[in-house]
Amino acid sequence: MAKKIAHILLEGVIQKENEKYNQKWLLETISELKKDKHTAGILLYINSPGGSVFESDEVYVALKKYKEETKKPVWAYFGALAASGGYYIGCAADKIIANRNTLTGSIGVIAGRFVDLTELMAKHGIKSETIHAGRNKTMGSFDQPVTEEQRAIMQSVADECYGQFTALVAENRRLELEAVTSLADGRIYTAQQAKALGLVDEIATFDEAVDMLKTELFGSKDAKVEVKKYELKKKRSLIKVLKGAAAGVGGTEALALARLIQKKQLPFPAYYYDQGLTDE
Repeated sequence: MAKKIAHILLEGVIQKENEKYNQKWLLETISELKKDKHTAGILLYINSPGGSVFESDEVYVALKKYKEETKKPVWAYFGALAASGGYYIGCAADKIIANRNTLTGSIGVIAGRFVDLTELMAKHGIKSETIHAGRNKTMGSFDQPVTEEQRAIMQSVADECYGQFTALVAENRRLELEAVTSLADGRIYTAQQAKALGLVDEIATFDEAVDMLKTELFGSKDAKVEVKKYELKKKRSLIKVLKGAAAGVGGTEALALARLIQKKQLPFPAYYYDQGLTDE
């Protein structure tokens, strides 16, 4: 009998890779858990402001496939922030539990943000020209105003992604699409507000969420079950360590060393590599 709950920690901006988040690691972790016969289900801890539509949807699909192929549950627990793409991923869960101080929602899409510097450039006598083919190829460039056609193009992208997001929320939260569209104006919601709207199921501490899942899976919150944490191993940056040392004794030399390494003027010290430090 399976006697383990997989506690996956998802935090940071959802994109290919950054200091706190790694898409490849997360997808591989979910994939490996499909094969683990000792795991009874997943408890996904989400603390994220959101991020890319592409990566968010990849994780959502991976979790749905996990449930479909293993017949095991996925529960989501929302930490301080589970907004936009973070909420998107949470919708793959059979049950969503939020901390009482969670901020969630932010159901909406940003397709693009353009800056038009043409007037400023003209004022200072600056000219810029891009040789291109296709009238919208340079769409969004700082040296040309956005046309109505280009606004319509980007709005269509936003609308399509928004339609996918709201339909996904309606399907998984068992809400009417019209109701979801009404509440999905991009705003964030408190845990209490989200529960009243049907965006989350319960409000509890993380430990209480674990007990709820144990009871669901094993009939008792006191069941002897391992809750195994799966967390991205963060790599400490040698550059940051040396810059941090600049405030202490020998700080000037440490900062100079950091700058030299950053510029690749020094070989990476093997000692620090062995300590788990990496040159970013």
